[in-house]
Amino acid sequence: MPREQFQNLTEPMYYILISLIKERCGVDIMAEVEVISKGRVKVGPGTLYALLARFEKENMIVETEVIGRKRSYIITEKGLEILKDEYDRLIRLVKDGEFFLGGNRNDI
Repeated sequence: MPREQFQNLTEPMYYILISLIKERCGVDIMAEVEVISKGRVKVGPGTLYALLARFEKENMIVETEVIGRKRSYIITEKGLEILKDEYDRLIRLVKDGEFFLGGNRNDI
């Protein structure tokens, strides 16, 4: 499956997709990203809605409900596959780094 555009996900992309394993609206996605990342990653509305539009266009997420201006989304199988591929890529990066950096970063 071609995924050149999403070969490597940014942190906001990664956390938004993780948050959409469960159906959520925009405000809930922003809050969940902050919870999942333990406050390290914050996604503003501009970034969020731009990414949601890209994800939806690429069939990585699907809109599930519209109530007034509130829209809810959930990840698709394609989105989940891309998310899992990114997870595997990140694990490989960590394992490769362990060879050079060891298990204890304080030794550097």
